[in-house]
Amino acid sequence: MSSARDVVDGLLRKKTPVRVGFMDSPWADTLRAWVQQGYPADDKGNPVAPVEHFNFDLAGCGGWFDWQPLMGVSELVEETDEWAVRRNGAGAALKYWKAKSGTPEHIDFRMSSREVWERDYRPHLVGSAAARVTDQVLENTRKALEHHRGKGRWSHYGHMFIWECMRASLGDVCLYESMLVDPGWVRDYCRVYTDLFTECFRRLIEVAGKPDGIWLYEDMGYRDRTFCSPAVYRDVIFPFYAEMVAMFHGYDLPVVLHTCGFTESILDLIVEAGFDGLNPMEVKAGNRPLWIAEHYGDRLCLIGGLDERILETGDRDVIRRGVTEIVEGMKARGARYVYASDHSISTNVTYDSFRFAVDVYREHMAY
Repeated sequence: MSSARDVVDGLLRKKTPVRVGFMDSPWADTLRAWVQQGYPADDKGNPVAPVEHFNFDLAGCGGWFDWQPLMGVSELVEETDEWAVRRNGAGAALKYWKAKSGTPEHIDFRMSSREVWERDYRPHLVGSAAARVTDQVLENTRKALEHHRGKGRWSHYGHMFIWECMRASLGDVCLYESMLVDPGWVRDYCRVYTDLFTECFRRLIEVAGKPDGIWLYEDMGYRDRTFCSPAVYRDVIFPFYAEMVAMFHGYDLPVVLHTCGFTESILDLIVEAGFDGLNPMEVKAGNRPLWIAEHYGDRLCLIGGLDERILETGDRDVIRRGVTEIVEGMKARGARYVYASDHSISTNVTYDSFRFAVDVYREHMAY
């Protein structure tokens, strides 16, 4: 029997598939709610890691070094009993819930011009890889890789990259305006970060150990649209993606792009940049996973695509039909597929519903 590592590696390298892979990402809030529904917890009451409990085929092992120009900064600006506003090392003030998960609200951004970038932030990034990928980061990464390799899982390093870093530094409005009126600044930002990430990942790979692959987390769209036009993405952003993917391919590492929101209009760019896999094909954002499989399944390993709202119904007939349709539909179109939801698993999904969906997947996982 092939190990999970071999299964996923084959899917990403365009080999004849053995079975459909399996992974997912329940929210921390969801796991805490599931503990009350019978999900296992440790002796301190903390939920067991889902990768261990469900034995996912894929496991993240590190790569999350401090990307912000001023490292270790989390300045408290304002707080109530429910939320806190904190300013990060890129000068951005973001509002976070204290007791539940959620995307932070953007409050304000100090990195508002090329002058501010060059004066206050750029100098802290250049040549700083060793200070970010510290001996402790390397040791933690090495241990995680060793653990998941021992479990036979396909183990990857991951991080955000230029797009998410810019959104969390400049804010959306300044970023989109600058891509039109000062693309040279955006390119310089991307150049500095691409060089930094190259140095950091080389250090991780060569010192902590070579993983099985890489995930880059770059949410590039919202509902029915990408955040900017494919033409602007092609001109300003994707050359840096292609460069980064080529660097990883130089280590013989496949690369998965995680991008929430609508992605259909930039699939050609994703393929041209050399990405090997795509996740999560968010249905509520307007993506059609089976359409993507029909048109791109020969070029990308597809990961995700099960409309998470199906699980939220709690209706076993609906769940059985939904899981069967996505898995069998992917196989029928010749796609190399890893079963997962099209987004994180919310607190609206019960433990029983998720387990039932996994049981249905297992009934259909063989090619």
